[in-house]
Order: sequence, then C-alpha cells, then structure tokens
Amino acid sequence: MKTVVFLGDGMADWNNDELGGKTPLMCAHKPHMDALCAAGTLGLVKTVADDLKPGSDVANLSVLGYDPHVCYTGRSPLEAASIGVPLDERDVTFRANLVTLSDEPAYAEKTMVDYSSDEITTEEAGELIASLKEHIVLPNLAFYKGISYRHLMVHTGGSTNVTLTPPHDISGQKITDHLPQGDHADMILSVMEQSHQLLSSHPINQARIARGLHPANSLWIWGEGTKPRLDNFYEKYGVRGTMISAVDLLKGIGKCAGMQVVEVPGATGNIDTNFDGKAQAAITAFSQGQDFVYIHVEAPDECGHRHETQNKVRAIELIDEKIVGPVTDYLHSTGEPFRVLITPDHPTPLAVMTHTKDPVPFVLYDSQKEMGSGRPYNEAEAAETGLLIQPGYTLMDRLLNGVQ
Repeated sequence: MKTVVFLGDGMADWNNDELGGKTPLMCAHKPHMDALCAAGTLGLVKTVADDLKPGSDVANLSVLGYDPHVCYTGRSPLEAASIGVPLDERDVTFRANLVTLSDEPAYAEKTMVDYSSDEITTEEAGELIASLKEHIVLPNLAFYKGISYRHLMVHTGGSTNVTLTPPHDISGQKITDHLPQGDHADMILSVMEQSHQLLSSHPINQARIARGLHPANSLWIWGEGTKPRLDNFYEKYGVRGTMISAVDLLKGIGKCAGMQVVEVPGATGNIDTNFDGKAQAAITAFSQGQDFVYIHVEAPDECGHRHETQNKVRAIELIDEKIVGPVTDYLHSTGEPFRVLITPDHPTPLAVMTHTKDPVPFVLYDSQKEMGSGRPYNEAEAAETGLLIQPGYTLMDRLLNGVQ
C-alpha cells in the first residue's frame, strides 16, 4: 500500500469579496483534487489546538501524526536540523529573518514593510549573513545561513522565556509593540538594531534598491526553541517515509522523524517553485520502494501572507495540475492500492495575511474503498459534511489504517 499526502500550506481561506464572496479553493480549477474528493471522504480537521499558536510547525507536526503538546519544542530547532546545525541541551535556537523595515530614525518607530525582503535570493542572503557573522560577535551567539530570507541564530545558555512576534504577523504595522520581551530581550534587540546599522548600507542592499527591490535591512528574531525530540516515523507507523519540501522547517521535521528528505532543484517555497520537480521526486521515491510520501508546497501560504489573491488561486491550480494529477496518475498506473490525504496545514486568509486556528478541509481517498462524497473540495462543502476530526494528529492514524 502506497500513501501520499498533498499538503498545500495555508491553502484554506475565508470567503473573500475580491473573489465574489468565495475562497481560493472554491475559485480554483482543480479537477484532480475534486475527483479524489468526490470519490473519497471529505471533512474538517482541527490541526492547531486552541492553546497553541497556529504556526506551520505545530500544524504540520499534527498532520504527520505527532501530538504537538508532547513533542513540540519550537520552530527554529526543526530548521536547525535541516541546516545541519548540531544542538546540545544548553542551546536555544531562533529564526533570524532578513526583513525590510521602514526608514524612521528610531528603530522602535519603524514599520514591517516586507517580512521576506522581496524573497531575497539565497546567494544575496548568504553574503549578508556572512557580514553579520563578521561584525556581530557576542559570547555564546552564532548565526547560520538558511534559504532566502529564513536564517538561524543559536544562543548557547539562552532562554525560551521570551515573547517574540513572527514578522509575517505584523506586515504593514509599526514594530513598536512587538519588540523582544523577557529573558535576554536587550541582547536580542541589540542584535536586531546592530543588524540594521550594518545592512542598510551594504552593497547588496544598495544594488537591490537600484533594481527596485526591497532591501534586506534588518534581522528579525523570533521562533525560539530547544533541541527537538520526535519519534522515528518508521518505528511509529511501520512505513518508510519521504519528505519533499522547499523549506527548512519541513525538511527539519523530516530529518528529526528519520524520514528520507529529498532536495528538489528549483524548489523555492513560492509560486515560482519547481512543481514538476516535486511530482517527479515523489514518483521516484515510490518507484524506489518508499511507502509514504509527504509533498509540502509553501506557495499558497506565501501568497496569503502577501495578499496576492489571484496568485493564491493559481498556486492551488498548479498544485492540482502539476503535482496531484501526475502523482495519482502514476499510482493508478502501478496497479497497487494507494491512499491519499489532501489538506492544508492551517488557513492563511488573505484578509488578515497571517495564520488562523480554524479547522481545515481534508480529503481521505482509498483506491480500494471509494466512498463517493460526491462533493468538490473546499471549505464550505467540508463544513456541510458535519465531520470534524480533533485532535488533528489522529488524522494520520485514519489515513494509514484506511479509516474513511
């Protein structure tokens, strides 16, 4: 039995006036998802408990069958695992985004213009992080390069007793009320302020401004955590798993869970990602004997954060056309029974440009047990079924055990 998860990050949404009162899932042309839904089981799943923050870390752990209340130690340590940063029990990790802040003289009066610095390239970001490593030298503090705007800071002997705000939660807002609080807050703020002084005049940023792009003129520190502890996925479920994603968070989850992690050339985490390459990577994994493939696509989430309404619709269509269709066609062609889960991890509504805790629509499809919901795949149709799975981490058991 083969099993595939098609995870459209942030794919769920709210009814939107720009789309005639519909959601992107309602508007998107997605014949493959709709066909699987019509022949499968449709419902809602609560991937983020009410007492947890609705991050992709918590939500994807839940979809993968891990109880975040038990195993979650923070977002950044999962990304550290992807980058290959060794951690010990004294280390506290932080996400260090390269962001664009406005030009007010006082740091605390600035506005979060762009949480991704116009999706700065990994090559440009590497030079900026190298410069920061050279000039910001503090005891027990280290910086590590990630992908695009997503980087890492490790504080040996640090503390998670801090209040830090994800930058994508405050797009277009003043940062005044969102500066670090708690243990070592002064040090963290100093790092952010020093980074702005160093990066504002950096040649990389001057060149970006000349090209009409946002400069990556500050680090933004958030996402604190400690060394992760995940049960091995094979030992937990008895299936050989593969993770396919463009982002360090999901790669780190895969590595911590002992899964095979595939690097797809041209996978960017946005709408320009290599959709075809992700589909081919999944097909290759199955053909080489893997039982379970988790295909994570970040693009709908990024479009939601940036209020790119039509791009979010198009991202869903591309997932359907270039990933869901080819992978399920391959699985049908093998003659072997297979199961499918289609789900977002959480909503990223265009109206608020950040994550919410609302339940998300899911589809379970079993090639041996076509149930025939007869419905298209979207939020409203899922709500009408009356099926709500919670806690969310129990959905993986239903998928792997063939419970419809």
